Amino acid sequence: MATLLLFVALFACGIASAQTMYKYRGDDGEWIYSDRPPDDSQSAEVRAVSSRVRKGELVVEDSFTGSAVRFVARNRFYAPMEVGLVIDALDGVDYPHPDEDRVWVVSPRDELRLFDLPATGNAPPSVQYRYVYLPGDPDANPDEGVSYRAPFSVGLSFPITQAYPDSATHLTRDSMHAVDIAMPVGTDVVAARDGIVFDVSSTNFKGGPDADQYADLANIVRILHDDGTFALYAHLNWNSIRVNPGDRVQAGQYIADSGNTGFSSGPHLHFAVQRNLGMRVESIPVTFRGPGDSSINPQRGSSLMAYQ
Repeated sequence: MATLLLFVALFACGIASAQTMYKYRGDDGEWIYSDRPPDDSQSAEVRAVSSRVRKGELVVEDSFTGSAVRFVARNRFYAPMEVGLVIDALDGVDYPHPDEDRVWVVSPRDELRLFDLPATGNAPPSVQYRYVYLPGDPDANPDEGVSYRAPFSVGLSFPITQAYPDSATHLTRDSMHAVDIAMPVGTDVVAARDGIVFDVSSTNFKGGPDADQYADLANIVRILHDDGTFALYAHLNWNSIRVNPGDRVQAGQYIADSGNTGFSSGPHLHFAVQRNLGMRVESIPVTFRGPGDSSINPQRGSSLMAYQ
């Protein structure tokens, strides 16, 4: 058997540690769920809540066939995943093209034989490698001119607090064209476009303005569209998500409640449409459906109304 050391970088990985949640009554008798205990002597129910739930996974596995070390990728997501692999050190195998890019796209819920490294001696070979994966197929062709349904109930209107190019925190390529929509916690969030759910996090309940502390604690839903793009719905409310990976959803379908989880300065929905451009995920501009055949370009300080 080969001696193989593996280092993995996961896309959108969850936090393995548990969170402590306090449940108690507020001044008006309402139930409050918080990461902080009540200020007074009021008793509170204490729960430990794991933040890693229902995540997909892509794994690269290796085996020694007797003549070669074989690498196979297994994709358990309901979306294509691009995986890149780097060999850091090896012994007892032939590596004929060390400068060659080793990047593949693995179909949803499928496995792919990546490559073999032929053994060169009688001793078991040793290989050290690492890999990273990202959602989407860079060869997909996004539809142009798509208008998205506003991701909340028809007839409602909420203010836009961030939108390209006037953004305070959307400074990376994957969030540059994201839209932040301020709305009360518990507002119905609906799918903006048809697609297949492929990633869900639902049990986080912490939130705050410190990116280092809260960035990985947002509840999310990711939905793959038929043209290969995918939408991100983030900061969703604790334990409110109504869809699971593999579900096919239609535009306007209720998927979760809005919240204030993760890196957030106040209750809002973070909505972005993204695509894979070759081992990097970038957000793309979005327009929303307006009345009749019109469309709405999101702008900070304006209100967005949902139309059918």
